Amino acid sequence: MSSFNDLRIVDNFYQTSAFFPMPTILVSSLCEDGSTSIGSYSLCSPYYVAGKDYYAMLLCLRNNSNTAINILNNPTCALNFITDESKYFKEAVRLGYPGDEPKKKMENLLFELEDGQSEGKRPKVVAESYQVFECTWMSELDGAQDDKVQESYEPPFHDFNGITSPMGAHFILRIDKILMKEKYSDTIINGTKASGFPKIPVDYGYRDNTHFWYVKSARPRKEPIPKSAGMPVQTVVYASERIDPDVKFTEEACEKLVKVPRVFLNTALNSCVRWAKENNVTLVTDEHMDIINDKRSNEKK
Repeated sequence: MSSFNDLRIVDNFYQTSAFFPMPTILVSSLCEDGSTSIGSYSLCSPYYVAGKDYYAMLLCLRNNSNTAINILNNPTCALNFITDESKYFKEAVRLGYPGDEPKKKMENLLFELEDGQSEGKRPKVVAESYQVFECTWMSELDGAQDDKVQESYEPPFHDFNGITSPMGAHFILRIDKILMKEKYSDTIINGTKASGFPKIPVDYGYRDNTHFWYVKSARPRKEPIPKSAGMPVQTVVYASERIDPDVKFTEEACEKLVKVPRVFLNTALNSCVRWAKENNVTLVTDEHMDIINDKRSNEKK
């Protein structure tokens, strides 16, 4: 006999039929008059994370929301990640409640707005954020480049980008820049420790018709990555000799890759080849691998 109950799946299942941890993100977008509007969202997650020409996020939202209307009219936006202060989450709840026009919603805004760092006409970003993704909607994906704002939407709908249902929209957002406050960028660049993590709220969603529920951040805990004996260096040498005819690897360079899980070896080698070609290197040495393995080498300089 099963130890679980079979729960009925209904609309907004992540809120009504499940306990689903989600981020709290303030999406800033441009209104037609050039002002910045902010809406709160939790249905936002990484989409393209590797192997593409760019990296991207996926934002799910109502297609008649202020944010959706603004992105359809101007494809730029910013994803502002806030910390877990109670006053910030209270303001996020207010900004996420549907119905108000942008001008009304932005009156008496708790947060400060400042210019981002991407070029062109862009919405402002939330100064209190610990990090911001400045993004552009990739409207050509799924043939969504002709989607326009309408009073109501009729089929056919797109599968994964643009207007996807009578009430829904999905936007694949190319990440143009990741902006981060110095305290937290130092943690990534110079070494990770618990005190250098931002305090991030985890949102449970709108569950009981009267409240949004969330939890404040706890001190991060660490768990060691399982140790691996690694591959024989000759396995790496064999793969490196076949990865690209114009870029070769010394055996010492290959030794730097023996701990890479075998399933990711070609991906790692291709990344090294891209770096080599960008830097006019035809023979990758162990010194080059030290530079490549430091994913923030340029920032450290």
